[in-house]
Amino acid sequence: MYQWRKFEFFEEKFSGKVPDDITGKIQCCSSGKGRIVLGCDDGSASLLDRGLKFNYGFQAHSSSVLFLQQLKQRNFLVTVGEDEQIASQPPAVCLKIFDLDKMEPEGTSTSSPDCIQILRVFTNQFPEAKITSFLVLEEAPPLLLIVIGLDNGSIYCIQGDIARERIKRFKLQVDNYSDKSQSSITGLGFRVDGQVLQLFAVTPNTVNLFNMHTQAPTRQTLDQIGSSVTSVAMTDRSEFIIGRSEAIYFYEVDGRGPCWAFEGEKKFLGWFRGYLLCVFDDQRTGKNTFNVYDLKNRLIAHSIVVNEVSQMLCEWGNIILILEDKSTLCIGEKDMESKLDMLFKKNLYTVAINLVQSQQADAAATAEVLRKYGDHLYSKQDFDEAMAQYIHTIGHLEPSYVIQKFLDAQRIHNLTNYLEKLHEKGLASKDHTTLLLNCYTKLKDVEKLNEFIKSEDGVREQKFDVETAIRVCRAANYHEHAMSVAKKAGRHEWYLKILLEDLGRYEEALQYISSLELSQAGVTVKEYGKILIEHKPAETVEILMRLCTEESELPKKGASSGAFISMLPSPIDFLNIFVHYPHALLEFLEKYTSKVKDSSAQVEIHNTLLELYLSHDLDFPSISQSNIDEGGNDLAHKSSKSVSNGKAISNKKDVNDEKGRQERRRKGLTLLKSAWPSELEQPLYDVDLAIILCEMNDFKEGLLFLYEKMKLFKEVIACYMQVHDHEGLIACCKRLGDLGKGGDPSLWADLLKYFGELGEDCSKEVKEILTYIERGDILPPIVVLQTLAKNPCLSLSVIKDYIARKLEHESQLIEEDRRAMEKYQPLYLHKVGVRLRTNDPPQTPLVGLH
Repeated sequence: MYQWRKFEFFEEKFSGKVPDDITGKIQCCSSGKGRIVLGCDDGSASLLDRGLKFNYGFQAHSSSVLFLQQLKQRNFLVTVGEDEQIASQPPAVCLKIFDLDKMEPEGTSTSSPDCIQILRVFTNQFPEAKITSFLVLEEAPPLLLIVIGLDNGSIYCIQGDIARERIKRFKLQVDNYSDKSQSSITGLGFRVDGQVLQLFAVTPNTVNLFNMHTQAPTRQTLDQIGSSVTSVAMTDRSEFIIGRSEAIYFYEVDGRGPCWAFEGEKKFLGWFRGYLLCVFDDQRTGKNTFNVYDLKNRLIAHSIVVNEVSQMLCEWGNIILILEDKSTLCIGEKDMESKLDMLFKKNLYTVAINLVQSQQADAAATAEVLRKYGDHLYSKQDFDEAMAQYIHTIGHLEPSYVIQKFLDAQRIHNLTNYLEKLHEKGLASKDHTTLLLNCYTKLKDVEKLNEFIKSEDGVREQKFDVETAIRVCRAANYHEHAMSVAKKAGRHEWYLKILLEDLGRYEEALQYISSLELSQAGVTVKEYGKILIEHKPAETVEILMRLCTEESELPKKGASSGAFISMLPSPIDFLNIFVHYPHALLEFLEKYTSKVKDSSAQVEIHNTLLELYLSHDLDFPSISQSNIDEGGNDLAHKSSKSVSNGKAISNKKDVNDEKGRQERRRKGLTLLKSAWPSELEQPLYDVDLAIILCEMNDFKEGLLFLYEKMKLFKEVIACYMQVHDHEGLIACCKRLGDLGKGGDPSLWADLLKYFGELGEDCSKEVKEILTYIERGDILPPIVVLQTLAKNPCLSLSVIKDYIARKLEHESQLIEEDRRAMEKYQPLYLHKVGVRLRTNDPPQTPLVGLH
């Protein structure tokens, strides 16, 4: 005890005297309901309010009050005292219960509470003995359990609704020595744990435990050494405390627990807010000392020398000592801030930390103490221990406060430790992650970096900012670590970015994409497809085929067939990755259209294919590649002897390009025709776009097909006129100008007009055209003559035969008309004569006959 530090964590609140209204000697006391009750040897019971102010008193017993207890649940006072009987008989020991809420008038100036029950403690079955201890347990209201310890080792028990006298009495026997000083019950204590009720009982020789919850209470001996003084108490953890001259002992249900070697005869023991209260006879000074022990922190929270103590109790958050001379001392605990300030001034930070932790202070208060302790250690350059304290403040102290102190390179290990703990608790920001990874890289601590990033527990990735970790590792050339983080976090874009841009591992990137889900694979290909197409065009096209067709090998996650097809991306989504690689795009779209016939994006795909097929040149080499041959050699540095070979190669390349161009045009024309079958009104491509492409790329065959399909016959012959293809022009008119086959005969008139304005000799063509015009009687001869007269290169002989035939034909028509008139004239005159002989005059006179 003498090695324990002493502090003044308590202070005197007030002191004084017991009110003068209390005249008898104080025998017992109790507290509760915000009051203190004192029992005196004159039989009176007095109630004191806060500040020990007298409230009222009443005569509880006629002789003396031996024990009393204020109940907690109900406002009842239970007393045991002596009441006078007939003069020839000794006083009877009675138990009384007072209802403090009900007052009975007694005279005019005083009143006393209603006494609701009186019981004799001793009966024939329970013989009289000296009462040495008394305790009341409030069970489920209105039930009480009252235990009375006697000097003969017996414990009388009264249980039930005592106010209504629905009770049962029974006796417990502890020790039964002939010498009563060895068997007296010196202390009692209840222990309640759920439905389990137990009773501690102390004699000078033993410590016992009764199991009261059984049908017949059973006893077990916890210790063969007891206590001869009535210095017992119960802790808030239901531990039973016994004070002996050599030490203070704690008992639990299984026996003796810890003991504390505090010497001196223990006169009073108590328990207050986790503190042990003890009034003992100090052998060194010969005086009574009152100590408040903090057992957890092994310190004396308060110590004061007092006179002879009569009673000790706790109420109103204070400790109250009533001395034999009726003086009083009220002691209260200081607030936490005051106690900590006291410790900080003495640099007793460890004591302060233990104090706030033991008293279950809030976490913020604890963190503040730890911060001050850390600052103290830091000022002494004990950086390791200071960091140990700062780590305990994580979650309450702003991390930047600590980080600023340890940014020096010499303290990077401490800073690393702090940042690690910050991440373990999930309180790290992006900046903290960056700083920690920079610490690892500066320390070149690959093992720690592996532990932080590549841990297999699957927890760490949630405790730091993934993107920050990837960026830092990537910047420090720890690519594998960055990839590990990206892969665990499902950040596929970062994983592929490192593989492709930093490591150039294109095959691995393609394999990784193949392992992703359908939607994820599509997103990654859109983002990194340009790089893949540049370095692995064939393999990338293969991946795209698997992505966009029903034969995809990517995980389908149990999707149904119809749902899976609708999930497939469209080739149109990936067009942007082929911007500089049209050959690969052409290969991809051709493969796709050969496999998928009913794509929802057919029109867009065909439009793109047409643009590729009809473009003049698909080769767009970069400047850096234009002078590099297939073997990687610089053509500019080759000897002059290779110039002629280069020209030959160039000529051969031109020939190959022309062949490729013709092949693409052939495919383009095939696509134009196949994508516009006869049963469809509109083609599976944009007609206007197709016409523009054909015109831009001078693709005559395509234009002719489109115009003819759209029945734009005049545009068809206009194509022939532009290139002066007279033979094709006439052949086209023969095919499209036949009205019987749905053609337009007026095409011959346009054709005649064309040759009439041509300005060159085209007699042969004109004669052939006139044949069809004459056959269809498309134009009158006069119009033919006017049209052809515009061409100065045509002679009259070109149309001589045509005119002759037309004149002969006209003569024949005139002759036929004349003959018809002669044939029908007599009949006509006969009809007129009949009409004139009728009686009915004409309704209207003939105009001009006068």
